[in-house]
Amino acid sequence: MIEEKEITCIVCPIGCRILVRTDEKQIEKLDGNKCKQGIEYAINEALDPRRMLTTSVLVKDGEWPLVSVKSSQPVPKNKVFQVLKEIKMVKISAPIESGQKIINNVANTDINIVATRTVKKIMK
Repeated sequence: MIEEKEITCIVCPIGCRILVRTDEKQIEKLDGNKCKQGIEYAINEALDPRRMLTTSVLVKDGEWPLVSVKSSQPVPKNKVFQVLKEIKMVKISAPIESGQKIINNVANTDINIVATRTVKKIMK
């Protein structure tokens, strides 16, 4: 099935509107880019869209009730809600170091969820 969509490129400040026609597995037509970076962006966005995820995780016994986290790599767009569901179920105990892996291989994507800030443990 041939599908046609217009994608606004976000790679550079120009913001080209790129017309992409696909047949589910390959590009049939690509038109409207003003630089080479737009070609790669449009192909990826049409055939394998991915998004970086940023959110937060509950913290037990920490100076903050939440720690900010992000995906180590862009997540396939069709797995975003599954990944967020897994993250929502996590509660981690302080202390937490920035860069610490919070979830390994989230949603079987080979992508990790990592802390983006340090949270110290509070003494009771």
